[in-house]
Amino acid sequence: MGWEAWLISTFARALAYGTPLLLGTLGEIYAERAGVLNLGIEGMMIMGAYSAFVVAYKTGHPWLGVLVAAVVGGAFSLIHAFASVTLKANQVVSGLALTMLGLGLSGVLGRSWVGLPLLTPLRRITVPGLSAIPIIGPGLFTRQNLLVYITMLLVPLLWYILFHTRIGVTIRAVGEDPATADSLGVNVARVRYLCVLLGGIFAGLAGAYLSLGYRPSWTEGMTGGMGWIVIALTIFAFWNPLYGLLGSYFFAALYHLSYRMQAWISP
Repeated sequence: MGWEAWLISTFARALAYGTPLLLGTLGEIYAERAGVLNLGIEGMMIMGAYSAFVVAYKTGHPWLGVLVAAVVGGAFSLIHAFASVTLKANQVVSGLALTMLGLGLSGVLGRSWVGLPLLTPLRRITVPGLSAIPIIGPGLFTRQNLLVYITMLLVPLLWYILFHTRIGVTIRAVGEDPATADSLGVNVARVRYLCVLLGGIFAGLAGAYLSLGYRPSWTEGMTGGMGWIVIALTIFAFWNPLYGLLGSYFFAALYHLSYRMQAWISP
């Protein structure tokens, strides 16, 4: 394989594997900016993957599965928000409990769905014009599903909201100094609920991408620890959506190269 084909393959696989990481990271950035650590991302992702697959398989409409996964992820996140914000429970314990609940529940409910082929996965598209760009075009803009590009467009939007709008100032104020924010009339609990909810929705979407786009099938534990990688990427990105994009796709590229390099160094 020539170096051009090698680069194209690396770009394509990094984009595919990095998208669910980026979705989860964007949501976790907002949750942590509001002062809530959510260690339940793994559980929300796996429940999103399971629910999306079941709905898409039953109805034949993958985007309906995506919608249901977002709802399921959001519903799970509200459990965490209620425990950590309303009940003032330990955020770490609450998040870990949600991860165990999600992994266990999806494993039990999904046993009869393992091995079933999904005939209606998310359709892959090619971006006209951009796909003709040498090297980058075939890797980034050829045969990727729409959710990949939606995720990429969310990055500048969420960055702008967080750092250049009143909403973003409020979110950061709640996370950095909730007492002062409360004294200024900000409803701290509501802001935290909304940010945790957003994180759960994005985690559900990440799971939907896995079972409907990345690997159109259902397998128990198919998230493979992605939720924990999201937590690390959030810190690595300095809680900034732009750095989250770079970190997610950089990690995904390294993940892909780890398999390629094994073939290079093997005797």
